[in-house]
Amino acid sequence: MDTKNMGFNTICTHLGEIKDEQFKGAISPIYMSTSYAFEDVDVKRYPRYFNTPNQEALCKKIAKLEKGESSLIFGSGMAAISTTLFAFLQKGDHIVLQRTLYGGTANLINEEFEKHGIEFSYVDSHTTEGFKQKIQPNTKVIYIETPSNPLLTIIDIKPIAELAKENDIVTIIDNTFASPVNQNPILLGIDIVIHSATKYLGGHSDILAGAVISTEKNIDQVFQVAKNFGGSLSDFTVWMLERSIKTQNKNALKLAKWLKKHEDIATVYYPGLKSHPDHEIAKKQMTGYGGMLSFELKEGLDASKFQKELKLIKSSMSLAGVESTMLSPTLTSHALLTEEERNLQGIKDGLVRFSVGIEEKEDLMQDIQQAIEKVKVPELEH
Repeated sequence: MDTKNMGFNTICTHLGEIKDEQFKGAISPIYMSTSYAFEDVDVKRYPRYFNTPNQEALCKKIAKLEKGESSLIFGSGMAAISTTLFAFLQKGDHIVLQRTLYGGTANLINEEFEKHGIEFSYVDSHTTEGFKQKIQPNTKVIYIETPSNPLLTIIDIKPIAELAKENDIVTIIDNTFASPVNQNPILLGIDIVIHSATKYLGGHSDILAGAVISTEKNIDQVFQVAKNFGGSLSDFTVWMLERSIKTQNKNALKLAKWLKKHEDIATVYYPGLKSHPDHEIAKKQMTGYGGMLSFELKEGLDASKFQKELKLIKSSMSLAGVESTMLSPTLTSHALLTEEERNLQGIKDGLVRFSVGIEEKEDLMQDIQQAIEKVKVPELEH
């Protein structure tokens, strides 16, 4: 069958699967071996070389979902990010990054790049001109994350890609929050797409994984570093990831609209809201706005106490499962950054990141409402 115009759901279900030729099972079998023959074989398979049967099959599926030629899967999103960056940067090179990044990525840059002689510049503005001003003769990479974690800031992808091509610079995007369902940056000119596959590609809060998608040439360059760093994924996790891909959009948009009107909510960050400063850009480059949003309670309401009062929504470190979760970025995803660095990103102590699951929206609203009511009660009455 011609897979060129295959639909998204069909790709998720059928492309990149391993046929069970022996027993004719409906799903891909798992090949758990860590040792394969090396004589009289076409491929010398070894787990650290990312080429076991399950690894190869899943990589085909993920590449197709992101409109790329090839992909690699890793043991975590940070393994995918760090390996890719070190594949395209070496001593004396320079990278331009947006300021509003996932805390783990920013910590990697701040803690490790100087040790390796790699220069970096953060862009405080999200405009193409802001990135242009930071480009130096030794700039090799532009790195963006849109929508960003946790404030859902939006970068206009296509002009950034065009700027990079004009200057012979490689573009890398963290597409985790959007997922391939809502955004395909390669179609907008981006060279390399990265996912924390723990999130929407996994979707069940039970695996840790990362993915990189690009051309075969770029993926081979990443592989040459990856085989030395050793960040490959076990085949059981690979098998679980293949069965998992999902996302949520409708619930998040409805919850964002409800929160925006709520008298006890100061600010809501969600690109699907018309009030979001970059809504028109998001509307142009995304097919949906994702299942992530953030909000701040009004002054005087304790965000930490609010989360402790939740009964249905879980306080959890990760995101993008079928269950709804909330966390405080200052205590988790961006805890490795200094207070000054968080302030530069606009991350306040009272910010709450909300991963909207598939529960009934009315139940989620009721849970949020009862938690707010409890933190509004004076301490002695509570």
